[in-house]
Amino acid sequence: MRMIEAWRGMVAGRPRRLACWLLLAASLLAPVLACARGPATGPVLVVGDSLSAEHNIPAGSGWVSLLGRRLAARDDRPREVVNASISGETTAGALVRLPALLAKHRPSVVVVELGGNDALRGLAPAQVRGNLEKMVVLAGDAGAKVLLLGIDVPPNYGPAYRQRLRQVYADLARQHGVALVPFFLEGVALQPGLMQSDGLHPTAAAQPRLLENAWPLLEPLL
Repeated sequence: MRMIEAWRGMVAGRPRRLACWLLLAASLLAPVLACARGPATGPVLVVGDSLSAEHNIPAGSGWVSLLGRRLAARDDRPREVVNASISGETTAGALVRLPALLAKHRPSVVVVELGGNDALRGLAPAQVRGNLEKMVVLAGDAGAKVLLLGIDVPPNYGPAYRQRLRQVYADLARQHGVALVPFFLEGVALQPGLMQSDGLHPTAAAQPRLLENAWPLLEPLL
């Protein structure tokens, strides 16, 4: 009788032991499965001015919106895009806003498209550089990769100022090892039909070109 009862106890205990083994296996395999799916990825955060804020063009037609739709359609790893761009934004204003944006969204990539309004106000390139550099460092410290979108100003600002401004972006990219699009409006600026009547802001028709200007440097960061 004791032998029979012992066997009955062993048989009755099998489901419980099996469940325990399954739970243990699941806990051990969870990290492996997570790695197989790839690391968790935060959104792409775009911090810019009117060039990225859909100034005077239909909502949803800007290059950042186009980027959002492109990334959402990716089968391998869709990615959210957060557009924190504001028309009229300066490097100083964005620098103040950036810590809260990083804490809220925890981005894996930060795209910085700034400097145009600073230049139009005659801010010294050294000041532009100082603000941008602080943004690059803040983003990097938060674990995000950075893409800088460089800007230029009209020829009437003089070749010396334009060269110093262009050098700001090149130096930051080199010294901090971040990606750079030297001139974001390449192929758009001064082109009929691609610039609004003010000569400063791209039209809706230019937005796909702006996305393609950024994409070759942005895609490897995703």
